[in-house]
Amino acid sequence: MKIATWNINGIKARLDAATTWVKQASPDIACLQETKCPDETFPVHVFEDLGYNVAIHGQKGFNGVALLSKLPFDEVAPRLAGDQDDVQARYLEAVISVPSGVLRLINIYLPNGNPFGTEKFVYKLAWMTRLRERVKALLALEEPMVIAGDFNVIPAPEDVYNPSAWMEDALFRPETRAHFQALINLGLTDAFRACHDEPHRFTFWDYQAGAWQKNQGLRIDHLLLSPQAADRLQACEIDVAPRGWEKPSDHVPIWIELAV
Repeated sequence: MKIATWNINGIKARLDAATTWVKQASPDIACLQETKCPDETFPVHVFEDLGYNVAIHGQKGFNGVALLSKLPFDEVAPRLAGDQDDVQARYLEAVISVPSGVLRLINIYLPNGNPFGTEKFVYKLAWMTRLRERVKALLALEEPMVIAGDFNVIPAPEDVYNPSAWMEDALFRPETRAHFQALINLGLTDAFRACHDEPHRFTFWDYQAGAWQKNQGLRIDHLLLSPQAADRLQACEIDVAPRGWEKPSDHVPIWIELAV
């Protein structure tokens, strides 16, 4: 089973790119982030016509997550527990039946947190704490589980083109990285690092200052696996091609293959 994650940076602006990539890559499951549209205007029929079941949790102009699956959803639950006042559309959880049993998916668009030192950074760390608590509870089920999405976290110096330039950025702050490591320490596996040890493999390049042409990127899109999913991991790759397409997202897809 091929499972992909991609921050599409606006599903309406990037619909041609999204459908082109889905047709070419044919993921069994795709987790999309930053769809930037309310549920009622998401182009559900476009992906249904391509053979996908669609689950969405969106809001107008900001955030938004969506799941595309060739297999039907057994359960779908939006919103991250732990803060009833949080209305930002950043979390979508689903369960899918697979030949070996069930697969649980968590699709996230983790807060950016910039500028550091503001309430946005406080919100980011609080959101990461809530995510850790939810994942900790789910790990007790001992299911294959994939937490996929735009984490807005640079895990290590080898995941950014120039670490010294990012020391005060919320994506690379020690507090952010510590929260990410605490999540990993629950027993999760970073799928990309399980398959690759080379530095400077990126999933994001800013639109400004020729970052793409200079390969000045970040690895901030991740697929984290429960032990039961990690045991089934066969491959993980970053598909950089869409970044060079017309009107691209500033992120690219990253995908895994699981034997389920």
